[in-house]
Amino acid sequence: MRAPRRRAGIGPLLLFAGLWLAGCSDEEGVAEVPLPVLASQPAAHDDSRVATQGVVRHFEDPLHYWIEDRDLHRVEIVPHERIAPYLGEAVRVEGHFRFSPTEGRRLTLERVERLAGG
Repeated sequence: MRAPRRRAGIGPLLLFAGLWLAGCSDEEGVAEVPLPVLASQPAAHDDSRVATQGVVRHFEDPLHYWIEDRDLHRVEIVPHERIAPYLGEAVRVEGHFRFSPTEGRRLTLERVERLAGG
């Protein structure tokens, strides 16, 4: 007669999930999140450090800057004076992401780098 099979339990599943999530961010706790994900699931990333990329755009009245992709997924970038020099360029940004149903999606810039071919 065979010994009864033991169920693996939830432990290995949690370990796998933790390792997978750790692979989605770097050693500094910055998660790579594409603009379409920030646009469609902003609450899931509220109050976290993220990195994303897009082309810098702006509007004069009221003055604001954002990055967007080809499908017009957008995130506002602040402070404006730090992102303004990159207007019209493709960039990768890192910073603190916040979402509010009334104020929208906003990233407080910590780092910015120009992307090749942008």
